[in-house]
Amino acid sequence: MKAINSWINFNGNAEEAFIFYQSVFGGEFTRIVRFKDLASAEFQVAENDAGKLMYIALPIGKNNVLVANDVPEFMGRVSENENRSKIYVVTESREEADKIFNGLSAGGDVEGPIDDSPWGTYAGMFRDKYGIEWIVEFDPNN
Repeated sequence: MKAINSWINFNGNAEEAFIFYQSVFGGEFTRIVRFKDLASAEFQVAENDAGKLMYIALPIGKNNVLVANDVPEFMGRVSENENRSKIYVVTESREEADKIFNGLSAGGDVEGPIDDSPWGTYAGMFRDKYGIEWIVEFDPNN
């Protein structure tokens, strides 16, 4: 397997969220495609969806890519309060864990403050201001 990466659906604010994520992780977007870029006679795009993102990718670390899109209005809204999955970030140091945890959790809801865990790692859990759930962890034994 070459990679497994997270893909997030947003309700029209993917670009705003990814600019925020970029401010925490750094890096450059490898591709941005808007729905209007794909519009044709065969694939008509509603005016209110034209500027929304069909695809955005932000490389993170050595082999990871965070990907997202906006869901067009005709497909309905994404549930921003779902609790089915979390994005799990493994860091290389406590300092990196603090930086990512504090950056991404700003304006969100911390479910578990970052601290030493009973299983010997340094970890925390939160829902960011866009409703996305994250776990950030540093394992000093790995």
